[in-house]
Amino acid sequence: MTAQNDNKKMGLTARILVGMITGIAVGVILQMLFAGTGDFVVPLGFTEFSFNDFFVNGVFYVGGAIFVASLKMIVVPLVFVSLVVGTCSLNDTSKLARLGGKSIALYLMTTAIAISLAIMAALVIAPGEGVNMSTEASYTAKEAPGFAQVIVNMFPTNPIESMAEGNMLQVIVFALLFGVSMALAGKPGERLTSLFEDINAVIMRLVVILMNLAPYGVFCLLAKLFTTLDFATITNLVKYFLLVIAVLLTHALVVYAILLKTFTGLNPVTFYKKMRDAALFAFSTSSSGATLPVTMETATKKLGVKNSIASFTLPMGATLNMDGTAIMQGVATVFIAQIFGVDLTIGDYLMVVLTATLASIGTAAVPGVGLVMLAMVLQQVGLPVEGIALILGVDRLLDMTRTAVNVTGDCMVSCVVAASEKEFDYDRFNDPDAGLKSEDVDFHHLKDGR
Repeated sequence: MTAQNDNKKMGLTARILVGMITGIAVGVILQMLFAGTGDFVVPLGFTEFSFNDFFVNGVFYVGGAIFVASLKMIVVPLVFVSLVVGTCSLNDTSKLARLGGKSIALYLMTTAIAISLAIMAALVIAPGEGVNMSTEASYTAKEAPGFAQVIVNMFPTNPIESMAEGNMLQVIVFALLFGVSMALAGKPGERLTSLFEDINAVIMRLVVILMNLAPYGVFCLLAKLFTTLDFATITNLVKYFLLVIAVLLTHALVVYAILLKTFTGLNPVTFYKKMRDAALFAFSTSSSGATLPVTMETATKKLGVKNSIASFTLPMGATLNMDGTAIMQGVATVFIAQIFGVDLTIGDYLMVVLTATLASIGTAAVPGVGLVMLAMVLQQVGLPVEGIALILGVDRLLDMTRTAVNVTGDCMVSCVVAASEKEFDYDRFNDPDAGLKSEDVDFHHLKDGR
């Protein structure tokens, strides 16, 4: 009974932090045990017990994979249903166009600021100068589609197939068209709206259940990661690593704060306090898409963004907004150029800014996608794509951090758009307890139907 009460007193953020710290500690300890052998084997009669197979490739892998899969499972229905509900409530179709214009403009603006800041910082700090590293490693780049093809690919030929494949841009476009059609269909649309609202309520309840499982999933993900992470590589690239982290934090804590205060007048400190859960989820999963259910919950329940706005801006942000990735690309481009002794011109840097900003459109919100985008950026300015292999060792940790930045940017833009449309709940934003009720839901109440 006492343990149950303590669990209720401990908020979601605290439980996730406990899971993160415990997972990191367990991973580091196991890596120390495996040092030099790669495994810890105990002979048991006629067989052997492999610590690595049972825990790292067994318990940790299964627990983390199920957690991420559960989050991804709900992304498509959440985006589709919430976007349909939000869109069909917009009887004024001009408002839909206005929302889209504001959101896209803000997302592209923050991405351009991010990569410009990254390039300037990298030129000043010069992380690649004097570094003598092997360039024999190779990285095979996937061919990126042209901008025109990206626009064409936004429109689905088979929406069911798009949902099955998780093609979020096509799902978003179909949901927008479906929602607009419902709004214009009269009585049939009204009846269907009621059904979708009920489905949306059920999906949000499922989100609450998954949020309660988060600390265990986070523990498994980080325990496995830190068991297999090559810390020697991080030591070799510490200057690059720290520079990317510094620019990410500057963009997240300074640029976003200035934009939020300028456009809305909201207190940035309150905003960051309420972003903790979503940021921790993003850090653990390295996927804006997988974090989307938690981002939606944070924006609507804690920040005060009305669902009609959040259901539009957040799915779009998970697809379009890649500020953290843009920062990595900016620093990595300068870093690789300095290592290979290539002098880039002002025109080259402007091309990097333009390419990285436009490349964020239609990029999948999944772990590691930034490396594919980086390959395209390097090709645009004539740098060897093989240079990506130099940063692969530290990119996993950076990927976690930049995803947290992306999610924070999504919520910041949602707040700005909602405030400009007068669909923002200032009382909820300023209420420190807003959203805590849903976090405290436990499985005993769910089982009892209460």
